[in-house]
Order: sequence, then structure tokens, then C-alpha cells
Amino acid sequence: MEDLSRLTLREIAAGVREKRWDAARVMRAALHRIETLEPKVRAWEHLDAASAMDRAEASKNTAGPLAGVPIGVKDIIDVAGMPTKFGSRVYADAKPAKETAQSIQALENAGAIVVGKTVTTEFAYYSPGKTRNPWNETHTPGGSSQGSAASVACGMVPGAVGTQTNGSVIRPAAFCGVVGFKPSLGLVSNHATMDPWPTLDHTGVFARNVADAALLAATIAQNGAIAAEMKPFERPPRLAAVRTPVWDQAEAVQRDMLAQNATALKQAGADVRDFDLPAEYNDAHRVQRTIMAFEAARHFGALQKQHRDRMSAQINALLDEGAAIAERDYKDALGKTGNFRKEFSRVMGDYDAFITPPAPGEAPATLEQTGNPTFCTIWTLLGVPAITIPVGLGPAGLPLGLQIVGRARDDERTLAIAAWCERHLPFSRDKLNA
Repeated sequence: MEDLSRLTLREIAAGVREKRWDAARVMRAALHRIETLEPKVRAWEHLDAASAMDRAEASKNTAGPLAGVPIGVKDIIDVAGMPTKFGSRVYADAKPAKETAQSIQALENAGAIVVGKTVTTEFAYYSPGKTRNPWNETHTPGGSSQGSAASVACGMVPGAVGTQTNGSVIRPAAFCGVVGFKPSLGLVSNHATMDPWPTLDHTGVFARNVADAALLAATIAQNGAIAAEMKPFERPPRLAAVRTPVWDQAEAVQRDMLAQNATALKQAGADVRDFDLPAEYNDAHRVQRTIMAFEAARHFGALQKQHRDRMSAQINALLDEGAAIAERDYKDALGKTGNFRKEFSRVMGDYDAFITPPAPGEAPATLEQTGNPTFCTIWTLLGVPAITIPVGLGPAGLPLGLQIVGRARDDERTLAIAAWCERHLPFSRDKLNA
């Protein structure tokens, strides 16, 4: 049990329910792993080991679906008793929050124990935090949910919560070799979560396999929108290998991996065909940028006036860009977004899901930026479910992923298809340095 890195979330919870170990033993194992790896990975913004241990020892919820499971929470989401610093110098001295976000409360009600707050980029935008990629600490883990992805990848915790406005769940999950799932827009409450981009903000999850991600997502989804137990996909799926308008930004290694994945899935019985998005989606990246910049300026404008000198050049540039956007252009972007969303089921046609790259390639060899989110942008703008699974390693020895995209509010089917793909695209973490 001490090697928590080799146990899944469901295995941990099952062991607690069956009294093979208790929550305190689970937490000791997690804290030992964190103590060992944190100096290198630096995934945590706030960690109170004594409090986490006390809560584990006092835990009486031994029958819940997440009984005794240690969880990390991105530091833009409130957890009572823990500060929320948003990755910003402005909030470096933040006091502990007084309430817990609805999504996190749902996890705790199911028996999970929050270990601490994971590192985020500044205000969940591009300026990186301190976290390193567990596969190679000279490479970025991605962003903005970088601590959540890295902590799951190296076995500090079996699951974590993050958010996505552009590529902030899918990209770091792909870079760190874990499963990242962004449910459909609105299925998870953003209560007590930094939400400057209401048109775009999703709360999502990280885990080491699709089944664990599905359980986390089901727990935090509102009104039972996602079932905790996936029904197996009864037939090989019909998949479209999608080339988006930014296909030219995919590195050769990522293009080759997508082709290899498509071949392997065909051999397993799937119907996989190449597909180019219609020409109207060529405008989607500009539309997303307009909305993101405008809504950021509206949300952070007053804060910027007071603390501009304590905010990074990246976030200041975004806010200045947004302040210069006319409201009519913002409304036009919202209208186009609505049209994109309405017609997407038609665009998918008879396909069960799209498969596409989650990122241009492996995690870049830099800590000065978090990598390009462009392969996530359209799916975030559409508000559809998207999940990435690790499928192999690139020439630098870092993970590559496969992104699976479904129809809006068809999250259960998307997860089931991802699980089907996962079975036929096995991935090993044996070469992980951590």
C-alpha cells in the first residue's frame, strides 16, 4: 500500500471499503510520496500535511465511492480552511477561504480527502507557476492546471481537479501522461471557483485511467448528469480523425502518433476515417480569443487598475487587449459561438466521436511558458466533452496523448468510447523518472 503511485483511485477506495486499509494509511502513503517528490516536481501551492492526516484519521465515511481517496485541488477553487492564491502575487497573503466549492464538497461527501491546493498559472492564464514535468523537470508540465496534472502523474494523489478555459486540462494531462477530462460546459458547478470566462470556463478532472476520471466527473457533475459506472461501448466506434484549422502546427511526431492510433483502432474493429472540419470553423480560434480577452478585461479590470505592477506582462497584455474590444465585436463572437454549438451535432454526422491531437507534440523543453493550447481551443469554445488519454512516448521520452471529443451533453458516451480506445492503446508509465 505504501507505493500509492501504482494504485488507482478505485483501488484505493475499494480497499478502504473492504477494510484492507484505512484512510489514515492511505494518507500516510500519499504524504510520503509527496515529501519524496515535491522538491523536484513542485506541484503544491498549499499543503498542510498535519491537517490532512488529522482528517484522514477522523474519517468515518468508509462506504463512499471515494472513501479515503486523497485529492488535489487547483488553486483557483476554494476549499474552506485553505488560502486561494490564484497563482498571483496579488493574493500571496490570502487568508483561508471560508467556504468550499460545490464541486469539492461533492468529492468530500463521497469520502475523498483534499490534501491541498495544486499550483496554477497566474489567474489560470499563461504565466507559469513553479511546477515541473515529472517525466523531465526541465520541461513544462503544461498549464494552467499544471500542479493537478503533475501530482497525479507521479503518484502523489490518484486524482485531482482542474479547470479549462482554452486547453488547461487537456494539454497538461497530455504533457504529463495522465487522463484529463473536460465535461460538457455547465455540467459541473463553478461555484466558489474563479470564473472570469463564463462563456468558456469548465471544471474538469485528472486521473490515471478513464474509469477513475469518470468516477471523479460523475461525483462533481450536477444532478447526476454523468453516471459513475460506465456502460461498455457495445460495438467498435465510428471515429473521425479530425484535422482542425491548426493542423499545420502539429509536429511530425504528433501527426505520426495520431496515424498510428488510427491504425491500431481500425485493427481493433473501429471505423476510422479522416475528416476536415468545415471552413466556417476556420474562424473559431479568433472568436475564442475575442471572448476570452473581453471577458477577462471585464472581470479583472478593477484589479488591474489597482495592482498592475504586481501582475505579469502576459496577463496585463490580455487585459489591455480585451479593454480595446468593442462590445459589438464581443456580441458578434458570442453569436458565432452559439451557431457553432448549435450545428456541431450535424457536423459530427454519424460519427460517435472525433479523435484529434491534444497538443502539438511533447511538452516543450522550457519552464518559461506552458505550451500551445491551440488543439483544445475549438472543443472548449463548443462546450463539448473532451478527454485525453496517454498513448505513447515521443523522441524526448515524454508522453503523447490522444484527444477524444463527443457531442455536447453526451459525456457518458464520450467516456465509454475513451475507455474503449484506452483498452486498445495501452500505455506504460515504467519510464517515468519520478
